[in-house]
Amino acid sequence: MANVLSEEKQKQIEALGRLGWSLRRIEEATGVRRETAGAYLRAAGVAVRAPGRWGRPKPANEAITDSEKAPEPKPANEAITDSESIAARGTPGRASACAPLDEVIVEALERGRNAMGIYQDLVSGHGFGGSYGSVMRYVRKLRESKPVEARVVIETPAGQEAQVDYGEGPMVRDPQTGKYRRTRLFILTLGCSRKSVRLLVWRSSSQIWAELHEQAFRRLGGAPRLVVLDNLREGVLRPDIYQPELNPLYADVLKHYGAVAMPCRVRDPDRKGKVESAIGHTQRTPLHGQRFESLEHAQTYLDRWERQWADTRIHGTTKRQVAAMFAEEKPALLPLPIEPFRYYQHGQRAVHLDGHVEVGGAYYSAPPGMIGTRVPVQWDGQYVRILDPRSRKLLREHLVQTPGRYRTPEEDKPSRTPKSTEQILARATNAGRHVGTLCAEIHRADGEIGVRRLLGVLSLAKKYGAPSVDAACGAALELGAPTYRFVRRYLERQLGPPLTLRQVDPLIRELVQYRKLIDHMAEERTT
Repeated sequence: MANVLSEEKQKQIEALGRLGWSLRRIEEATGVRRETAGAYLRAAGVAVRAPGRWGRPKPANEAITDSEKAPEPKPANEAITDSESIAARGTPGRASACAPLDEVIVEALERGRNAMGIYQDLVSGHGFGGSYGSVMRYVRKLRESKPVEARVVIETPAGQEAQVDYGEGPMVRDPQTGKYRRTRLFILTLGCSRKSVRLLVWRSSSQIWAELHEQAFRRLGGAPRLVVLDNLREGVLRPDIYQPELNPLYADVLKHYGAVAMPCRVRDPDRKGKVESAIGHTQRTPLHGQRFESLEHAQTYLDRWERQWADTRIHGTTKRQVAAMFAEEKPALLPLPIEPFRYYQHGQRAVHLDGHVEVGGAYYSAPPGMIGTRVPVQWDGQYVRILDPRSRKLLREHLVQTPGRYRTPEEDKPSRTPKSTEQILARATNAGRHVGTLCAEIHRADGEIGVRRLLGVLSLAKKYGAPSVDAACGAALELGAPTYRFVRRYLERQLGPPLTLRQVDPLIRELVQYRKLIDHMAEERTT
């Protein structure tokens, strides 16, 4: 049963109304809301005074004389002066205190300032002595008189388009820190039926962004043909009106489901106004002021609200129920593939002198003629794919190899020794007779894969000196073990591990100090 005012309070309101008090003044004096007080006054037959009208209102049954008739309205074609329009924005019967500052208020509204911000600017910058209520009423009148900007409603066929974006989610307790933390709200909205999928996540990345699309497609039971998105880094690497550069992982996920991405123009959110509206609706209605103890609890609450309220509402633009429109649009969506998308990692790798790229400690061959170039590489738990740097077409696909091993098909093995390898063999011959022989044996046994080992032998010559390495290579050839590993272990046992830079620096400082001491003693002897 609704609350009813006491008889004493009703008589007090009726008495104040008969005295000609305004509803605002009655509310300040009695604490009863203006709507409630007005209802009681009308029920008692007391006329309610209009805002800004002084004096006791005329009784309803009192006749109005010809001299008291209201002035005739101006013709529609008669111009209204600026002073008349400014006075009309104030309270009827009196000029508003904000009227002298009309230009300042209008300019602030055009910049997007709200009533409280405008009031504070007027007080601090213009010496305004009025109240915040007068500014609020003046701003309301300005907004009512301002013509509404016309916007085009984008109509799309069923199953044609979906719009996606991120928004701020609710506060959820972080299981790691135990404190409340702001989440991210992902929304995908179909352009025809306005059916939305709302998902909450802690953070975002290129893979999480792609996984959210996949979850949304699974929930809808199909995929749209076009996905309209913003120019965020998870989806678009380089914004461009005509040819944007998409994130390769995101583009491949959409391609797997038959969809195509269409980024909006920069700073043009109206192109995806349907998902922007869905984000605002979600933030204002189910999530405003909410806090959750876990992300699962928040997602369950949001899903229940989606089924009970969002899907059953009558949309303001289409004037139809969202669930009924989605039932008509669902058959037009693209069917989902049988297998989900296999997510991978991607990066840039340089093709070494042996024609291989390194991924996870293993080596995979690239097509001939690409030594020294950088190529895009994709890898997962099963395959390593090498792509063309320009067209991003698949060049090679290898099975994942254990670290230290090579994957080299027959078509990637060179028919003759490359010039770069011949130069390395010549350097080995110049380093020593046995060094050149051992490097030639390594190249004869391993081919181009052994180029890394040839470079390793030459690096040992820099660390230990060419004579020591030449002697170690001779020992390896005598024992029948012409390998880089044997030479390195032989040198470490005979000469010890090479000195590091940190070990060499103190020795150099001691030698310099010792040399200075010798020079000083020589100078003393001459004197």
